[in-house]
Amino acid sequence: MARWVALLRGVNVNGITIKSADLAALFRERGYGDVRTVLASGNVVFSADGTATALKSDVEQALRERFGYDAWIVLVPHDGLAAIVDGFPFPSAEDRHDYVVFGSDEDALDDLLADLELDESVERVAPGSGVVYWSCPKGSSTDTVFAKRAGAARFKRTTTTRNTNTLRKLL
Repeated sequence: MARWVALLRGVNVNGITIKSADLAALFRERGYGDVRTVLASGNVVFSADGTATALKSDVEQALRERFGYDAWIVLVPHDGLAAIVDGFPFPSAEDRHDYVVFGSDEDALDDLLADLELDESVERVAPGSGVVYWSCPKGSSTDTVFAKRAGAARFKRTTTTRNTNTLRKLL
């Protein structure tokens, strides 16, 4: 069995509330093993057989049926997560947030970066392998140029963002 990380988009915000215990129970009921939820923001580490495509489809459908919302996830192989975190290209600082934007569609990540004009004294963005790295000042993660682009409706089904501190807890 392979280890996976399911990153749910839009959980416990905008009126979509899912308790971690209920989320873990759903994964166990689907037959997944070694299920562990991390924080209350839709992060599940689990073991399963099957392809990423089949697992993603199964989890999304199960979430829709159980919790009644338009569920979208990004599925990441657990054994690749450490390299993603270690690959963060910007220096960390106490007054900044370090984020990784995950995508289930490489084209969506390319679109996030296309023709992007940033003030690098405010925020920095760089492509990674299947991700986009982003650093911004604390308190501005919803109002910078990149934040507004990443939050656009067209990326709802294909991307989700996690703080590097959260990602370390998933390891």
